[in-house]
Formats: sequence, C-alpha cells, structure tokens
Amino acid sequence: MLIYDNLSENEVVKSSIKEDKLKAFEEKVKLDYSNIVSINIVKNEEIIYEKAFKDYKINDSLHVASVTKSFLSAIVGILIDRKLIESIDQKVLDFFPEYKIKDNKKQDITLRNLLTMTAPYKYRTEPFKKLCCSDDWTEYALNLLGGKDQIGDFKYSTAGAHIISSIITKVTGNNALAFANENLFAPLSISPLENYFVTLETYFSFLKDKNKRVWIVDTKNNSAGGWGLSLNVREMSKFGQLYLSKGVFNNNRIISEDWINDSWKNNKNSYGYLWWLIDNKYMLNCAIGDGGNIICVIPELNVVISILCEFKPRVKDRIELITNTIIPMIK
Repeated sequence: MLIYDNLSENEVVKSSIKEDKLKAFEEKVKLDYSNIVSINIVKNEEIIYEKAFKDYKINDSLHVASVTKSFLSAIVGILIDRKLIESIDQKVLDFFPEYKIKDNKKQDITLRNLLTMTAPYKYRTEPFKKLCCSDDWTEYALNLLGGKDQIGDFKYSTAGAHIISSIITKVTGNNALAFANENLFAPLSISPLENYFVTLETYFSFLKDKNKRVWIVDTKNNSAGGWGLSLNVREMSKFGQLYLSKGVFNNNRIISEDWINDSWKNNKNSYGYLWWLIDNKYMLNCAIGDGGNIICVIPELNVVISILCEFKPRVKDRIELITNTIIPMIK
C-alpha cells in the first residue's frame, strides 16, 4: 500500500494530472461546486490529486452525513465475519426481545431488509427531526417499522440505519464507534473518534465545526446509524480503498471479500448493503451523504474519489461531476 506511506497529514501531494486540465477543473469546482472543501483521488493505490479549497486544510474534518451508513455496513460485515451476528437474514426483532410488538408485519423484517432499504415504514416523509428529539431513538425507529408498504419494496430510511446501529450495540456490548475505533479505524490508521451528543441548538454549529473528530450518539449512547461521522478527505479515501482492495488494507484483512462482493451486488434498486450502486458507463459504488459528500469507488479504473463538503442544501450532483469531469481528467 503506497497511498499514505510516509505522508504527513499536512503534506501537499503533487498531482500527476496535466496542469491545463487541473486549472479548468479547479475553476469549475469553485464556480459550480462552491461548498466543496477538499478532494482526494487515488488511482492504483497512489494519490494522483488532492486539494483543499477556501480556508480549509486537507486534515480538516467535517460531518459526512449519510456517508456514515456505508461505514455502518462495514461494521456489520466485520461482525458477520466474526460470527457475532449469525446472518443478515436474522429477524430484526430477535435482537430486541424486550420490544412489545404492535404490528405483526414487523416480525418478518430482517437485518437484510434494513441494509438494503427494503423494510416498510409507517410514513411518507421520514420524521427525522422527531426521531432525533425522542427520548429513545431506537424505540421510535422500531415503532416506525411496518404499515401498509410491502417488505421488499425500496424505501430509503435513516431510521432503519439507526436500528442497525442499535443491533451493533446489542451484540458487542458497546456502541458502533467503540467497535469501529478498534476494529475498523485503527487498522485504517484513522485516529480514534469520540462520542458526541448534539441538540437542536448545537446541531448547526456542529455541521460547521472542522475541528471535531466525533460520531454523534443518541440519548442511550448508540452511535447515530445513518449520519453523524466527522472525517477528513484522506480518511474517506482510506475507507474507499479498503473496499476497492476487497477488504484488505496495508496487507491486513479487515473485512471478508465475500462481504464486499455482496455489498456491491447490483440489483433493481441500485442499492447494496448501505451503498449506492450507479451503473453509468463505469460501475460507481458510492457512499453518498447530504451536501455533496461522497466516496466513489470505481473498480474498473482502480480509482477512489472522495469529496468532503460544507453542508448546503440542494447542491449540484457529484455523480455528474465525477462522470463528466473527473473521470475524463484522470483516465
């Protein structure tokens, strides 16, 4: 593994891309994608482009929003490998024997349904704010399961991801961050993160804080399942490289190859195990978060593209930027 050997966190990487292409690209980013704060591109296990924009540095961290979900998936994969979770076809309620069933349909929902966003929920628009303001996020999320929708139909849900995080707490005896610090982040040479609780009053200041190294927790100390990780762009690329290398990083196997392959198995929903699967000339396997945060892994090109962004609603599509601009630039 060459991409981070002897590379200090503040060291500037000299790009191998032609200067005229770089200039046009960076002008486009500043004009059309103004909330991007850093970009890291790895090809053949070497950084070929890295840039921090505005007043940011490469090692500055920000909230990566729903990119968090793909990290959660990796933790489940490790637990499956270690047989701490028997199977993703286990029923969700098997992990919560204390939960009082109010909807019989809940009994048939599996961990696989949560991972692939094919569980039914009793809402049209997800009540994210109510979830995060509840006294017990897990119970609130479990109460949302069921309703008129069918098991197997695609419905994107952050509440379902939070149930997965609570399952991780159940089987490990600690939260997802505690497990990740030792079994995912440490092997990737990502320094430990801390638990952090936000309120409605502190949420927006958290989004802007580039010094926090945290994973948000709920009122019961469960790591937020579908959001809440703060990372820098190099750390995002390390995670992408782990998946590109089929679960191996620095000659150390972290996740089984089978889990990576299953996570990226294309299907009618274009969604794997908390990964977006976008067939757009090349197969783009993506961890995508609000505001334009993305880790895009392109196996055919042996490339990982990571983009870290300030929070901004309704940003321009990063897939378009990657497909129409970045890929032609690096080929």
